[in-house]
Amino acid sequence: MNRELIVNVTPAEISIALCEDKVLVELSKEQCQTGFAVGDIYLGKVRKIMPGLNAAFVNIGHEKDAFIHYLDLGTHFPSLQKLVASQQPGKRGMRVETMKLEAPVEKTGKIGDYLQVGQQIMVQVAKEAISTKGPRLTSDISLAGRNVVLVPFSSKVFLSQKIRSAEEKRRLKRIATEVLPKNFGVIIRTAAMEARDEDIEHDIQTQIERWRKTCAAIRKKAAEVPAQLMSEMNRANTIIRDSLNGSFSQIAVDDEAMYNEIRNYIRQIDPEKEKIVKLYKGTVPIFDNFDISKQIKSLFAKYVSLKRGAYLIIEHTEAMNVIDVNSGNRTKAEDNQEQTALDVNLAAAKEIARQLRLRDLGGIVIIDFIDLHKAQNKQALYDEMVKLMATDKAKHTVLPLTKFGLMQITRQRVRPVAVESVSDVCPTCNGTGKIEPTVVLDKKIENQISFLTEDRGHKYIKLVVSPYVASYLKKGFWSLRRRWEWKYKVRLQIAEDQSIGIVEVHYHDRKDNDLIER
Repeated sequence: MNRELIVNVTPAEISIALCEDKVLVELSKEQCQTGFAVGDIYLGKVRKIMPGLNAAFVNIGHEKDAFIHYLDLGTHFPSLQKLVASQQPGKRGMRVETMKLEAPVEKTGKIGDYLQVGQQIMVQVAKEAISTKGPRLTSDISLAGRNVVLVPFSSKVFLSQKIRSAEEKRRLKRIATEVLPKNFGVIIRTAAMEARDEDIEHDIQTQIERWRKTCAAIRKKAAEVPAQLMSEMNRANTIIRDSLNGSFSQIAVDDEAMYNEIRNYIRQIDPEKEKIVKLYKGTVPIFDNFDISKQIKSLFAKYVSLKRGAYLIIEHTEAMNVIDVNSGNRTKAEDNQEQTALDVNLAAAKEIARQLRLRDLGGIVIIDFIDLHKAQNKQALYDEMVKLMATDKAKHTVLPLTKFGLMQITRQRVRPVAVESVSDVCPTCNGTGKIEPTVVLDKKIENQISFLTEDRGHKYIKLVVSPYVASYLKKGFWSLRRRWEWKYKVRLQIAEDQSIGIVEVHYHDRKDNDLIER
């Protein structure tokens, strides 16, 4: 698989697009100078105890107080608090490797037993602020590197479940136990399987040094609470750290400062891949040059088109995300309905797995696939979805189809959804409805033209649309209409009708018969 990372830097934000075989699969946006990213460590102050929730609200400097649940305090919270107290001005600071660890936190305890209003606590951002909610915190601190995740106040070595070789497990455990000081544990990541002994050792030492600098920052900033103690690297470098492997063909950046930062980071972790980082100097915007802008616009769509007329409808609610799979006009051209349903469902599964990553949809996702009657086809669809979701790094669970033909997926989300709301007020009904952006509508029209010409063989199509859409399709010498005529070898006539909805489209033949039933 060919992977590319495209980074667009503006004064307001950094946009990072991850493409696999030229198809956009992840889009991340990081606001410049906003902070509060996942992995950042803060010295916060407890603002409010919520006994009913067994949780507390903590001020870390965000406009909304952050939230920490009792179970997120971590097993070694008393030891962490003892370390924080020892780093206060005028006190003799402790080091983790020389500490006597306190008794672990009980799973069934109360938040009030460990926290009081006004108390200073060391916390790490586990989930960014989303919508009206502040950041989610944890005091189970960990520091992630390329090959390992350092876990202070622990003495265990954990290995990624994807590491299957017994010999490799022994090698990695040996390296970790030889390097780790007392009271430090580590989680060895999958990337360590390809790493040399010295690279893993260096990674562990680097994370230990980062931890020591974080502890030293407590003494310097104790009077400035809330204060940031350690900042996670920017999102571009985070994606590189977690994803860089032999399948990356290039990393293109349109900003020289960011280019140098990424290049220096790769030089540290994998010098041989430094040459894949390239500074883009073209006059065309970088996302347009790599054909990403049009794919980003698909984020605006409630409707996502598939091949041969099939499509998805994606609805977002507070409780869950719902996806409906529709065969469109395809069923009218097929005889074997069961095979057609399976083909559409398999194509939809591939696109759904991509959309979950692209939009970063989290929580509960309910998918209404086209009904299948054969048990082996239902199992084949479930197996395919599990396989497709295996590349998703977010924690997730896929459940088999229910007797109603619904598939349930739970997926963790740690950053805000890429698009919360992108609909516009409908000018036809003055606000009681919503319309989709025209840039998405043109894709739907093109898909229908493709279906009518390539699958149905039509050489003439009359599009009946609102004046607003008609002007958009005919704008310019090399208009969309001309491009479609040339691409699909079809004669297109565009007729304006003020009586139809602003994004409504009718497809007629020469005798004004509907080509698509409504």
